[in-house]
Amino acid sequence: MKILHTSDWHVGKVLKGQSRYDEHKAVLAQVVEIAQAERPDLVLVAGDLYDTAAPSPQAVRLVVRALKALSQIAESVVVVGGNHDNGAALDALRPWAEAAGITLRGSVRDSPDEHIIDGQTAGGERWQVVALPFLSQRYAVRAVEMYDLTAAEATQTYADHLGRLIGKLTEGFDEPDRVHLLTAHLTVVGGAVGGGEREAHTIMGYAVPSTVFPGNAHYVALGHLHRAQQVPGPCHIRYSGSPLAVDFGEEENVPSVSIVDVSATTAPKVREVPVAAAARLRTVRGTLEQLGAIEAEDAWLRVIVREQPRAGLREEVQDLLPRALEVRIDPELVPVAGSATRTAQRAGRSPGQLFGDYLDSKGHADDGVRELFHELLAEVES
Repeated sequence: MKILHTSDWHVGKVLKGQSRYDEHKAVLAQVVEIAQAERPDLVLVAGDLYDTAAPSPQAVRLVVRALKALSQIAESVVVVGGNHDNGAALDALRPWAEAAGITLRGSVRDSPDEHIIDGQTAGGERWQVVALPFLSQRYAVRAVEMYDLTAAEATQTYADHLGRLIGKLTEGFDEPDRVHLLTAHLTVVGGAVGGGEREAHTIMGYAVPSTVFPGNAHYVALGHLHRAQQVPGPCHIRYSGSPLAVDFGEEENVPSVSIVDVSATTAPKVREVPVAAAARLRTVRGTLEQLGAIEAEDAWLRVIVREQPRAGLREEVQDLLPRALEVRIDPELVPVAGSATRTAQRAGRSPGQLFGDYLDSKGHADDGVRELFHELLAEVES
């Protein structure tokens, strides 16, 4: 059977005030085009369809249309919620999803059977997917209690909770002559972060060892880390990565989807198919003169400018590079507080003197800023 594995769409993402809607529209259209070319039996979407738990109607329409298009190509589509998604809101779409031939699991349900999906390809290959949405630490405890584990077991770590849940859900993986699959949204120890993930949900308290997955799983399709990669473990464990760079920390990533060929008796063969529809993200550095020579019409930019701070510098940079979304002063040009300037003492010093000391500590020599401060101060005091 053939599987298309994707995740971390983050539809609705706004990058430094810039909407990514048109890029997301083009990216998901390319994902659908890849599906049309590859004709997968099964599509797995491993969470973070949206960038926020309260997506706009425009974002919801885009995701719904993309899922429907994929369901018209593949025999089956299985989707789980991620940490950015609203699990309850996704579950509310289940009647529509089921009518469209999509299996949607936004949050963990009371019955383990809700997360075990059986199917068969047109060619007769039988498969089973365990679909596990993102679980917060609080709800991990609740989930293990729902599945009749002991109080002592429920007091263990988050990784233990996930291991016990996955063990319960994959009890049927011993059956021969069937492809055993698992899709989830979580952090596995040893995985490399893409650079734009939500830090609170990738720290070690949320990381689980790869040993939580059974060795008789043919393929584990993960979401959450934005860099496409295979993680060492007892079975084939893979992150598909995001199909577009979500933030500037991901500019070195290659956006893609994963195409997997596997059978009950053969190991999976994985290909990365690039998705190039979104604008690139780039970090550029230099003086104004150097920045003026940069050609980057097709990319969103983070600019590290090697000039002393002054009023209007950001505007000067954006005149040179209209696609600059973030402008920073090179840290090497900013004096370290206390090294070359003394700390301002509040006692007996006027607001103007204190502000002047602050500007000196930051290496900001623009007299116009000082004059503007005095004008504003005079207005406030009058």
